[in-house]
Amino acid sequence: MASPFKFKLTRVSWRDLALILGPVLVLLVIVLWFTLKLVQPAPPSTITITSGPQGSTFANTAERYRRILARQGVTLKILPSQGSLENLKRLIDPKEKVDIGFVQGGVAGQLDTSGLESLGSLFYTPVYVFYRAPKPIVRLAELSGKRIAIGREGSGTQVLATSLLRANGIEGKDKDATKLLDLQGEDAEQALIAGQADAVILMGDSAAFSNVRDLVRSSGVQLFEFQQGDAYVRRFRFLSKLEVPAGAFDLGRNLPAEPYTLVAPTVELVARPDLHPALSDMLIEAAQQVHGRAGIFQNAGQFPAPLEHEYRISEDAARYYKTGKTFVYRHLPFWLASLVNRILVIIVPLAVLLIPAMKLVPWLYRWRITQRIYRRYAELMALERAAFGHTTPEERADLLRRLDEIEQRVITLRLPGSFADQVYLLRQHIGFVRARLTG
Repeated sequence: MASPFKFKLTRVSWRDLALILGPVLVLLVIVLWFTLKLVQPAPPSTITITSGPQGSTFANTAERYRRILARQGVTLKILPSQGSLENLKRLIDPKEKVDIGFVQGGVAGQLDTSGLESLGSLFYTPVYVFYRAPKPIVRLAELSGKRIAIGREGSGTQVLATSLLRANGIEGKDKDATKLLDLQGEDAEQALIAGQADAVILMGDSAAFSNVRDLVRSSGVQLFEFQQGDAYVRRFRFLSKLEVPAGAFDLGRNLPAEPYTLVAPTVELVARPDLHPALSDMLIEAAQQVHGRAGIFQNAGQFPAPLEHEYRISEDAARYYKTGKTFVYRHLPFWLASLVNRILVIIVPLAVLLIPAMKLVPWLYRWRITQRIYRRYAELMALERAAFGHTTPEERADLLRRLDEIEQRVITLRLPGSFADQVYLLRQHIGFVRARLTG
């Protein structure tokens, strides 16, 4: 008996394809959403550094950074300050529009710096104490009762000078005969030369090295030697002991005439934690160009260095010191590297899912269609077992009706043409069972 049903083939089963692709697409959308949430925004083309007074070592260093970053398409805005303490307060205050700043060791005090990170130590900033006296002094305590220029409020010079003098029993500010003068840089130098001050304390955040060099060469002015240098670095852990070779300041005049001992904190490049990783890399690279050479107080390659003092080293800085700049930023212009880097961050996780999905989806599709055909085989085998048993004419008629229903379900599946061989083989088996029932 011929089947009344006509088998229909289609190119693809869109319903099955949708049921398989749907979860895959949903997963891809979820991964893309999380990737976009985690991906860093494009780095800004302008950042702001809080430096130091005009003409100071800090200000001059910031200007060198500005020129280096400009060559890579980044604008560095320089915001002058009184020095390290003001820089630190600006970085802590979220209302201040600054991103990075120079901060010397020992100025944090009771300030909450937990929200700041360091990009590394940059250089030593020695404590220079110049004075006028009939004979050399060997202890800072001998400056008691004198007029001492200690830098302006907001400078790291004043903070450290006050701490060092206090450790020697000198309080000033009406507590003893000592007068502490808020003078720094050029003003402090001229006050000492003119006899308006008996001693001055200079450091890089409030003075330029030219002020130091001028005073070293000035007649009647002496540079204090920290003969108790070991004791100072034990008491003030942020200080280091430095040995200045004879002739380091002036070879022709052999100044100083013999090796000198000074103490110095290091200066760190402190940043807010939201500084973009690409800019962090660029700043450390600039620091390497500016501070990486040998000098009076350092060896070549000694700075910058990831030395953790009062501020934790940022993860981006630690990664840079270990591996350097990322590949794209090393070989492409800044703007292009930024674009490529963000595209890669999105493409890579999607590719990790898409490549297996491209292999898995066809397999799942074939498996789903094949399972439907196999279910019909299961029904056919159950019916065949019943047909080979002892049956009455009424039962055989019922089995034929069920056989027609199986074939109808096969027909209505609208299977893809690629499965035609399996479908026609199934229909041959249906025909075989039908022949047995009608024979």
